[in-house]
Amino acid sequence: MTSASLAKRRILLGVSGGVAAYKAAYLVRRLGEAGAEVQVVLTENAARFVTALTFQALSGRPVRTSLWDEAAEAAMGHIELARWADQIVVAPASADLIARLAHGHADDLLTTLCLASAAPIALAPAMNQQMWAQPVTQANLSLLRGRGMQVIGPGVGDQACGDVGAGRMSEPEEIVAALAPGGRGSLLAGKRVLVDAGPTHEPIDPVRFIGNRSSGRMGFAVAAAAAAQGAEVVLVAGPVALATPAGVRRVDVRSAAEMHTAVLAEAGAADIFIATAAVADYRPETVSPSKLKKTGGAIELKLVQNADILADVAALPGRPFVVGFAAETDNVEGYARGKLERKNLDMIAANRVADNIGFECAENALLLLWDGGREELERADKQVLAAHLIERIAERYRPRGG
Repeated sequence: MTSASLAKRRILLGVSGGVAAYKAAYLVRRLGEAGAEVQVVLTENAARFVTALTFQALSGRPVRTSLWDEAAEAAMGHIELARWADQIVVAPASADLIARLAHGHADDLLTTLCLASAAPIALAPAMNQQMWAQPVTQANLSLLRGRGMQVIGPGVGDQACGDVGAGRMSEPEEIVAALAPGGRGSLLAGKRVLVDAGPTHEPIDPVRFIGNRSSGRMGFAVAAAAAAQGAEVVLVAGPVALATPAGVRRVDVRSAAEMHTAVLAEAGAADIFIATAAVADYRPETVSPSKLKKTGGAIELKLVQNADILADVAALPGRPFVVGFAAETDNVEGYARGKLERKNLDMIAANRVADNIGFECAENALLLLWDGGREELERADKQVLAAHLIERIAERYRPRGG
């Protein structure tokens, strides 16, 4: 029996279509063991995988499947259900269901309940690894996280289709633990974590800039993972089109100089600094006040070096625990180890930016290095990878003295 407690909590369990629907039956049992009352709502496609009778037997309550149930809807039953729930959990949450929630659809009973209820909503995604990795799926999840929805998992491993990767629905015990009081994790409870993320844009004139291909996804995933482990998180974000993770305070900047100022302003109060941003090493020495025109020949830009945000934070008296990132195209470990030692970092996460990994994609792989140690985190969705990274940082975190 699970040790998580959800005593007397009224949980509306939505089950969307997918082979992982069979796990939802086990989830009903585990929620009951944790003390919850469970009302199951099936989508039409979910009922093709597991019958309503199974869920009724396990929950002890009639299962709802349709907005067009005349007996239930005679008294506006869907509104009653929406008010009854203390918590809504959708497990499995298919890519289709996630997309419909992200865009406010209410075209079946489950999505209507999600819109009509003030209860917190948790999603346990389950889908093929390629569907999970699609930018549109990740964008939909970012929207939902930004609106306060909790995303539990998914796991990584073998899938029913034969693929291997991220997209497996979290196990019922993991979902119950995440829903229980304090279930968002406590590895960094009470700690203040500062994260920088995304690219910087160094202006040439009012319409042009020097930049790079960083999407900011890794940094935003790290900020979300730290918040999920109980940290108070400040995210200093370069120019990206991403929703702010739930529970995170965001500071928007554009240039490396602006990021340097913002990070240094927050670093003194931070216990941990995680520098995921792809900060421009150089900027144009002068910025044209008006748009540069074609001259028929070459133009020259003189570049000057930007301040080193990572090194400056690591040099602070009483500095935070400092984790750097190193994006390299070759000799990844050699360059990263040199950066770790040269800048006096506590840990560095190195990744190769090539072969459709790292920049502008949903997946990454990391090599973690520290004084006397190393660990490889295999290629995975950035959100999964970020959760593992935060776990490793929590394991190695030591307060720094002045």
